[in-house]
Amino acid sequence: MSPNKNSDKLVYMLNHIGKVFALKPQDQAVAEITDHLKKFWEKRMLVQIFNHVEAGGAGLDPLPKQALQNMMAQSAQTSVN
Repeated sequence: MSPNKNSDKLVYMLNHIGKVFALKPQDQAVAEITDHLKKFWEKRMLVQIFNHVEAGGAGLDPLPKQALQNMMAQSAQTSVN
């Protein structure tokens, strides 16, 4: 599978996850999406979706995108400390 098709599939999956939590308050939804990603997504999937976010995050809904940005920021802080 080509990188773009794989990224498209991950975006689709992540947006679907975001819709599950969309009726919750924003902070809670973002936290629960983040928790889901940490528990169930493989590292290679996270690396690929992080790269997609760094390239602009085309197609990502706001809640999943925020969860990913928070994870990336947290990861960057952890690597600095």
